[in-house]
Amino acid sequence: MRIPVLVALHLALTLGAAHADGEVQKLMTPADKQRLANYDDTRKEAVTEAEKGNAADVATLKDILAKPDKSFQGFDMVGAWQCRTIKAGGLGELVVYDWFKCRVTDDGSGWTLEKLTGSQRTRGRFFDDGDKRLIYLGSFFVAGEAVKPYASGPETDQVGYAFRTGPQEWRVELPSPHYESKLDILEFRR
Repeated sequence: MRIPVLVALHLALTLGAAHADGEVQKLMTPADKQRLANYDDTRKEAVTEAEKGNAADVATLKDILAKPDKSFQGFDMVGAWQCRTIKAGGLGELVVYDWFKCRVTDDGSGWTLEKLTGSQRTRGRFFDDGDKRLIYLGSFFVAGEAVKPYASGPETDQVGYAFRTGPQEWRVELPSPHYESKLDILEFRR
């Protein structure tokens, strides 16, 4: 009777520490912790503003956000992806960009994303945040510029949540990006 209780206690402490005091919490800047703390409100405001945009773009946004979140368990992100950015709220109510090329690699310590084409790019890493969500810490850069490491400052730092939405599709939502919008969504498909 005592062993199952000890095992359950150990699992609860281990899982709690992995999410509450994991590596990502030590790496994340205070400003990005605040952006994630405000994520729900920021997302709601951005979507409300975006719903005033072009009808076709609004339909695209609603389709993306209506997809239920799925488990990342057994999902392999490694490889080539098509990716597009959706900018919701802010300067323009809603902008849906065309598809570009992205790649996810795994160096043995986790997944790394890089947007390979288009003028606005990102490079960063994913961290576990439960079964159906990952945290993304990245760096924004413009094509042709050197990529600064994460935590170089508010102009380049990116933080967001990644959600799996299908067998070969997922998205990253970046609240309060430094430029243009209230919420950037990077959508991925094979």
